[in-house]
Amino acid sequence: MSIELIVLDVDGTMTDSRITYSENGDEIKSFNVKDGLAIASWRKLGKQVAIITGRSSNIVARRAKELRIEHFYQGIHNKKEVLEELLVKLDLSMENVAAIGDDLNDLQMLKAAKISFVPRDASVYVDKIATVVLSSRGGDGAVREMIEHLMVKEGLEKKYLELWD
Repeated sequence: MSIELIVLDVDGTMTDSRITYSENGDEIKSFNVKDGLAIASWRKLGKQVAIITGRSSNIVARRAKELRIEHFYQGIHNKKEVLEELLVKLDLSMENVAAIGDDLNDLQMLKAAKISFVPRDASVYVDKIATVVLSSRGGDGAVREMIEHLMVKEGLEKKYLELWD
């Protein structure tokens, strides 16, 4: 069974897990454009993307909109439960899911996914259950590394590269 859906945590995977506040109280996050290009490529291949994150942020909502990620959930306490509901909606199973997370609130979701990824700077507790510990740190291309790993594993590497010919 192929991977049809990737599920992304945000803080610590799409970002370096830092939250910066301006003097005015504005929240600042940095995203890696390499991750964005890989996410866009995954979508161009007809695959699905979801963001399931524990915090709520207008910045993350903006990034999800920029990347055209239609399955976007924030302020989520039980990520696995939300993922299970999404799978019913999409008529998929956990066998079709690859997920990335970095901390304890991702643990149950990562255990449930067919393939789980963690950045190299993830919690040691999620490292123990991950299918793949990436060489990249969160916010430093970890999502891209995950997607490129899947491209090879799923036999999509040629199609992936043809997107940019």
